[in-house]
Amino acid sequence: MSVRPILQWPDRRLRTAAGDVAEVTDAVRQVWADMVDTMEAMPGVGLAAVQIGVMQRLAVVDASDRRGQAVLLANPEVLHASVELRPHEEASPCLPGVSAKIERPRAVTVRFLNAEGAVEERDFVGLWATSVQHQIDHLAGRMYFDRLSKVKRDMLLRRARKGG
Repeated sequence: MSVRPILQWPDRRLRTAAGDVAEVTDAVRQVWADMVDTMEAMPGVGLAAVQIGVMQRLAVVDASDRRGQAVLLANPEVLHASVELRPHEEASPCLPGVSAKIERPRAVTVRFLNAEGAVEERDFVGLWATSVQHQIDHLAGRMYFDRLSKVKRDMLLRRARKGG
């Protein structure tokens, strides 16, 4: 296990959709282990593989209070999202020093391959739901600030270039 370097915006890989994972192998489990170590070192509540330069649809999410509860996801997709939205201040280690309030569905049902390689469907609520949606965006080549209006996005990116 090891902490991997995080890609920094505007690295083009952050704008590239990751490829599907054909099956969960020991190599995939190793990437997940490194992702958990990297997420814990940030510290953060989630990480997508593209953020460490691995162009596979892999994500880890741990929004628990005591940590050590990471959910490992391959090929995650939202099957259902609640109508009710939840605002949350989001940030990314790929663009340090800035954050923005983003509204996302408060709850989502996600289908993914789990650590055993089995298809699983799980409901995520609150911060868990926000984080899993944030990671799925990363896997599609999107950043959280893409959900802002052009004016707010431009202001955030200007602030980031100035160092927060």
